[in-house]
Amino acid sequence: MAETANIGIIGGSGLYEIDGFEKTDERVIDTPFGSPSDALIGGTMAGRQVWFLPRHGRGHRLLPTEINHRANIWALRSLNVRWLICVTAVGSLREQFHPRHAVLPDQFFDRTSRREHHTFFGQGIVGHVSFADPVSAALRALLRDAATAENLHVHDGGTYVNMDGPAFSTRAESETNRKLGFDVIGMTNLPEAKLAREAEIALATLAMITDYDGWKVEESAVTAEAVMGHLHANVTAAKAVIRRVLPRIPEIPDWPEHRSLDGAIMTPRELWPQQRVAMLGKILQRFA
Repeated sequence: MAETANIGIIGGSGLYEIDGFEKTDERVIDTPFGSPSDALIGGTMAGRQVWFLPRHGRGHRLLPTEINHRANIWALRSLNVRWLICVTAVGSLREQFHPRHAVLPDQFFDRTSRREHHTFFGQGIVGHVSFADPVSAALRALLRDAATAENLHVHDGGTYVNMDGPAFSTRAESETNRKLGFDVIGMTNLPEAKLAREAEIALATLAMITDYDGWKVEESAVTAEAVMGHLHANVTAAKAVIRRVLPRIPEIPDWPEHRSLDGAIMTPRELWPQQRVAMLGKILQRFA
């Protein structure tokens, strides 16, 4: 019989404070890639085991480029997380995408500078996962239905462009991203999506709009203070969506994303360095 899998949620440090969530555990995990952003908060909700991870650490202590995404995803996978919901703040690049709306991205564009840290492969094992459709369509559909049921104004689909930060965009950068057809901009989610695919975790993102980036000249330029005002309202909405979607996520991991390494590893098994196999742990478990 297939093993029931767990659900992971990456977001703000207070996201786990949801009515109905029974906290039972707090786990500090050492990974071969270093320390995750913080301890993982475990518990049950709607009869499911759920693990929460604050992306920037509790107290928002980590810059976007300081987040150890490999450690975060490795830690979640080590706890048998096979579905992952990422709640993240984004800037809007579209007139019709207003602050306090939600977007469910189905595409990404990479403007990050630390791409060598956004893969588990290397050092003797070469892997190339399919990433044309980087988001789990089935999990995104569940989020869409939950957000709609909560009367949240949700945009189903869109391209998330990932910049480094920590400064917000210049107006020239923002206008360029608009002309290229991107819909929202953020600083963190693409590495999570890449690593989740390599870890055979089905991922979808609930992107909550906090601002218009820098392009909307009739609006004040985006500031951290302005972002925080919308962020608090968005957290309340995100909690309601999470509470509604959890019971609808399957227990058995049998979606396409759960076998994304099939045919992806180029290096013959007999050439895999055993030390590297041990480092990757559950990620390569079914091939070892």
